Order: sequence, then structure tokens, then C-alpha cells
Amino acid sequence: MRAVVSESSLEALPAVEQGAPDRMKASPWSVLRRHAWVLTGVGVVVISALLVLWARTRPGYDPYGWLVWGYQTLHLKLNLGGAPSWKPLPYLFTVPYALAGHRYELRLWMITAVAISLSGSIFAGRIAYRITRDAGLAAGDSRSVRRYAPVAAAVFAGLAVLGLEDYMHYVLSVQSDPMIVTFCLAGIDMYLSGHYRWALIFGVLGSLGRPEVWPFLGVYLVWAWFKVPSIRWMAAGAVAVIAFMWFGIPWITNGRPDIAGELALRSPRELHQNKVFGTIGRFTELQYLPLWIAALATVAIAIVRRNRPVLMLAAAVVVWVVIEIAFAFHGFPALSRYMFEPAGVSAVLAGIGVGWALAGLPELGRGWLKWSGVAAVGVLVVALVPGALGRLRAERTDLRLQRGRTNEIGLLQTTMNQLGGYHAVRACGEPVTVVEFASLLAWDTRLDVGSVGYLPGVEMRRRYPIVLLLPVSAGGWSVRPWHTRRQQRGQCSDLRASYVLTKQHPTGVLVRGRGPEARA
Repeated sequence: MRAVVSESSLEALPAVEQGAPDRMKASPWSVLRRHAWVLTGVGVVVISALLVLWARTRPGYDPYGWLVWGYQTLHLKLNLGGAPSWKPLPYLFTVPYALAGHRYELRLWMITAVAISLSGSIFAGRIAYRITRDAGLAAGDSRSVRRYAPVAAAVFAGLAVLGLEDYMHYVLSVQSDPMIVTFCLAGIDMYLSGHYRWALIFGVLGSLGRPEVWPFLGVYLVWAWFKVPSIRWMAAGAVAVIAFMWFGIPWITNGRPDIAGELALRSPRELHQNKVFGTIGRFTELQYLPLWIAALATVAIAIVRRNRPVLMLAAAVVVWVVIEIAFAFHGFPALSRYMFEPAGVSAVLAGIGVGWALAGLPELGRGWLKWSGVAAVGVLVVALVPGALGRLRAERTDLRLQRGRTNEIGLLQTTMNQLGGYHAVRACGEPVTVVEFASLLAWDTRLDVGSVGYLPGVEMRRRYPIVLLLPVSAGGWSVRPWHTRRQQRGQCSDLRASYVLTKQHPTGVLVRGRGPEARA
């Protein structure tokens, strides 16, 4: 049997020789290593803040709904009956952030979501680095371990996670899916490092984001209950927290403990073709074929080597996809982004394969085999270049569209301010807009998403006061009170206006009366 290298020996810092000067102990490198996590965290937050400022994007539909949850909770008016479906993870952040005020809650959430999402590449790199290094140590090839192979594995894995299809779109629209990828990868990294309490914490955070994490956390809790008795109280607390957050809060606010599952069943993006192959197809589309080949080759080598960590990661990928298939049969949408996590782990597997190839598979031979590994990695990288360039072009196009959406969001806020603010709109009826902007309008008018209409044609046929706020084709917004009560007609007639962009007024001008045609 191979000798197992203890985790403590792998993690230990080089000992300082006896009699070494004190200045050696306080060298800049040693200070950086001692505070690596803090410095890395600060660096990621700073980079994320700068990225948010540069990108000039705004949250998608769901995140505006999560921000509404935070605001409404502070005002004891939380109602989870409307979209988005309940998800406890963002609630952990938006409630305390709401204490900072409406404007700063948005900014804090955006920076937090981007920072956590980008951190996933760091944890992916750490896992690939560790497994590549440990395999080399176990094989007795310390030279390749100390050199470039683990570093190359880490860099490849980190970039491959960020290169998932549409991944940066969800990062810059501050969705929670990339955050959950980070928590899952962080939990794996902490487990491999022997930091079992942190592994549990990250597992709980992942479980508050997606129910697919529950089986994996359950297995870990059973293992930890017997192998790490000191965290039994944390394990029991974890189960209680997850149960309360997923089912307790909806029961308290709406009397419907399974409201998340009920709303998820209504998705228009549910698979209507073969559930098995449809789900697998959505999963495989997240990465390019060369990367999948690299990941499968890594698993094949791991079978020969009997490398338990890699085989466990591969099994986790398969189990997650099987769970998603089961959810698809139940009626859940099984979207591609729900499988970012196993695709991220697959990126780690490919990175490990890169590291093993560069190390030359030392237990199988040296010389030509080592260089053939380098050549294989070169072929893999070259094969991925066209896809990577295509993905960069797609992200650039998406960024341009997202910035246009940001301008439209800003014009909506300006329109309401010109007409007296959200109080003036709410005083004249229920706000109504197109579905794309329903959660944004709820955020701007300080209402639950369920209190904002999203089907203008249907709402106009009903007999209660509404205020239509619709985007116009030329750029801007049209505001129309509808079914206004007689006693309100005087004050509400002033809302009949449009804020539009013209050649003479490129930043916008308020036009009273009918104005340009709105696009519903």
C-alpha cells in the first residue's frame, strides 16, 4: 500500500533553523503566509468592488426580489407568496444589509455576491493543487511536486470554473448560483484540509442555496458524527438551522412551509422533452468537449491509481446530476445553472489531470512519457482556445446588453422621481409593468413582488386602480394611471406622462400627456 502523507505534515510551514536571526522569522514572505487568508479576502473584495463599478450592471430578476425580502423583513411586512421562489441563502445577507438603507443594501449585496462568486476559482485551484501535490508526494516524486505541476493544475481549474457557460453573466447580475459553487468547493477544500468545522459551515451555506446539497451534507454529517465527535453539537444545530430557514420562515410569513417547492413547479422553463437526456444535455453544455475529455481521463487514471479523493469528486458529480434528473421528473425546471456545482467540480478534475500530465505520471515511467504529458496539455489548451474566445465574445455582448438594461433601470427611477416619487405612484393604484421589471419595480416602490402586477393586458381588464409603468421603444418609460377612482383623478392625472430620450434631450425629458407608444 502507498504511504499516506499526513495532512499536518503537508500543511506545516518550513521550520526556522535554531539560532536564525529574528529578522528571518519576520520576513515579508513569512508575514504574507501567516496572513494569507486575510490578505486574499481583502484583495477579492477590492477587486469585486472595482469590477462592479467598471461593469455598470444591475441585479437580475431574482436578486431584486431578495433585496425586497430584506427591506420588507425590517418593516415586518415580508410576504413570500410571489416570485422569486424562497431561497434562504441571500436572505442571510439582505436582511442585515437592509439596515444600511435602500441604496446601500443594493451596493453591499452586489459586492458581496461578486466577491463570493469569484472566490470559487480560488477554492477550485486549492483543491486541484492539493490533490496533484499529494499524489506526487505519495509516488515519491518530490521534484515535480515542488515545481510547476500543482500550480498549473490550480490555474487551469480556477480558470475553467470561471469559464463555465454564462457563469460571468450570473456573477455580474449578482445571482446566488456562483456563490453556491464557491461554498461547495470551499466545503470540499476544508474537508481535504482537515478543517471539519469549516467544512460543515460551508456545507450549511450551500444547503441554504440549493436543496441538491442536502444529500451530500447528510452523508458528511453522518460521517462527522462518528469520526469527529467534537462537532456533534454543530451537526445538530446545522440540521435545525436548515429546517428553520427553508420551512420555518415561509410557515411564519405565509403559512406555507413548502412555498419554495410550490413556486418552483410553475417554471415556464421546465423540460418538456426527455427528462434524462434533456438534463444531461443541459449539464454537458456548461463546458467544452476537450475539458470533459480531460476530466474523464483524470477519472480513468484515478481508477488505476486508486486515488480516493478524485473518485469521490467524480462520484459527487454523477450523484448531483442524478438528483437533478429526479427533480426534473418531479416537475422542477432542472436549469443549467442548477448544475454549476458539478460542472465546477468537473473543472477541478480536469485541472488535476493537467497537473498529473505535467508531472509525467511518475509512477508509470519517466522520459518520453513525461514530455508526452506536456504535449497532451498543450493540445488541450489549444483545443480550448477557440471556445474560450467565443465565450469572451459572448460575455462582451452580454455585458453591453446588461449595461443597456442598467440605463433603462436608471430611467425608471428618474421617471418616478420626476413624478413625485414612489409614494405618488402607490397613491394612485397598484404598480404594473412587464414581467422583466416586476421585481425591480417592487424594489423601487417598497412593495413585495407579489404586490406588483406583471401582466399589463390582464391588469387593464380588471376593475381596480393601477398605474402602468412600461418601457418605450425609443428609450425611457411611459406612466399611465388606469381605472383611477373619481376622488383621485385630480392628483393622479399628473402621472400621465413619459420620460423619454430624444435628439434634443439625450439624457431624457419629461413629456406630459400621451407621449410615445409603450412596449408591453
